[in-house]
Amino acid sequence: MGGISGQSEFADYRAIGTGVAIMPSVSVVIPAKNEARNLEHVFATIPQWVDEIVLVDGHSTDDTVAIAEKLHPGIQIVHQQGQGKGDALQAGFAAAKGEIIVMMDADGSTDGAEIPRFVGALVTGADFAKGSRFASGGGTDDITFSRHLGNSILSGLVNWFFGTRYTDLCYGYNAFWAKHLSKLDLDCDGFEVETVMNVRAAKAGLAIQEIPSHEHLRLHGMSNLKVMRDGIRIAKFILRERFGDRTVKEGLRREAAVQELPVVALAIPCAGSQLDRD
Repeated sequence: MGGISGQSEFADYRAIGTGVAIMPSVSVVIPAKNEARNLEHVFATIPQWVDEIVLVDGHSTDDTVAIAEKLHPGIQIVHQQGQGKGDALQAGFAAAKGEIIVMMDADGSTDGAEIPRFVGALVTGADFAKGSRFASGGGTDDITFSRHLGNSILSGLVNWFFGTRYTDLCYGYNAFWAKHLSKLDLDCDGFEVETVMNVRAAKAGLAIQEIPSHEHLRLHGMSNLKVMRDGIRIAKFILRERFGDRTVKEGLRREAAVQELPVVALAIPCAGSQLDRD
């Protein structure tokens, strides 16, 4: 193969690391509320080969949007209509154009330099790349004892109920192929969104790979996370997903179908007699 032909064949690939190149487009979705002071650091960690940054502004009262546009003129700004991290991420995912979507935080705790690990896992066979602070090679500077304990208990429940082997359930650094977004079936608005994604990915049978990640301290500002409130929301979701809402909805659908049976029996007598025999 000649040099010109070879150059044309690989023209669309972009190097993401030593000896590693990709073709799929990549969007990074970042929910942010009053994170103006953190954005310069966060954006500086994101690799230049990323195709798109989508910042979802959650009703900030500081200069979050202005700073984002100044630091990254090509950024896509989405103004959140609802409330909560889950709602913000859903808005960002809907706006993202990349074939691969990476979600990270705006407080400086997640390092954009790790993005090649997530993308590398996806282009080599994974459907969903799940960040973990507790997998071998990961770590955290930020988690408290109470949060670590709660995370361990909730991770254990999910592993027990859904047959997973997660080492970290409540971490906001994940990546996935955009084509699988519908399978995640996101329907939450709070911090439980990470758990929802992890559970639904497992239930959908997606190929999941945990990626070791190091969580850094928040740079500036205060976290919106409320340990007790959000822990209870996560626990309720896990129990509903295992035992509740969807089973109830299925039961209601079956009940509605049974209620329609007499009409069918009148129209088709033999069907009614068959049902009687069963």
